[in-house]
Amino acid sequence: ALSSAASDVYKRQIFIGEIYAVGLYRPFLDYCGFDYLYDKVNLYDTLVGIERHGYSAARLTECWQTVDGIGDRMLNFLENHDEQRIASDFFAGNPRKGIPALIVSACMNTNPMMIYFGQEFGELGMDSEGFSGRDGRTTIFDYWSVDTIRRWRNGGKFDGKMLTEEHKHLYSIYQKVLTLCNEEQAIKKGVFFDLMYANINGWRFNEHKQYTFMRKYKNEILFFVINFDSQLVDVAINVPSHAFDFLQIPQMESYQAIDLMTGAKEEICLLPYNCLLYTSPSP
Repeated sequence: ALSSAASDVYKRQIFIGEIYAVGLYRPFLDYCGFDYLYDKVNLYDTLVGIERHGYSAARLTECWQTVDGIGDRMLNFLENHDEQRIASDFFAGNPRKGIPALIVSACMNTNPMMIYFGQEFGELGMDSEGFSGRDGRTTIFDYWSVDTIRRWRNGGKFDGKMLTEEHKHLYSIYQKVLTLCNEEQAIKKGVFFDLMYANINGWRFNEHKQYTFMRKYKNEILFFVINFDSQLVDVAINVPSHAFDFLQIPQMESYQAIDLMTGAKEEICLLPYNCLLYTSPSP
């Protein structure tokens, strides 16, 4: 009630809630006046489980199904003030291992994506702050500065010259992914089609390590192949007949395709259950 009343006064105010029970997502959006909710116990916890606890990547299908109809009102994230940094020794130990999760979080739906300060540079969060201690988190209790932000700031010049090459490389990936989210209409406005059901136990596809889906808007079609494995893999993706009907895609033996991350061009065949071959990079 308070959030609804405040939003009537402050029209540009956005209310974001932390609700740690998926069953309460809809009531809090429908009746409590929140604009967005952190999808912590659904998508975030599943992505953490894939990286740290051996969860199958196929569980991501259940994540979007759980919030189907309200997915555009989820605030996706990989780091925040409560959670351990991806690059910390307590999580992945390598910020690049968060890239597959970044693509899933940012590109599955039309919802907003939150980037926590320094995440885009691979902030370690391994400082031994006074109250917080060395726990892989960036303290919210101590007067402190963050190493990667300090480097990016460079004494107020904000030119990033103090960042390492690894920081800059990771930052370029984050820039690329997040720019695509705003420039590619298929991500920004398009419909979503999960390809996993047609690829379980597939030829040259491991549903426990890879996740694949499509996005479409008007004449634009995007294929996503996300590799959670620690090594480079060659995968074969089946596109079922239902995908062509649902997305209204013409069946053609020749499509000109562009890898949006690298700019590489190739010709692909797009027919039902005619496998698309793709080399999926490792984190």
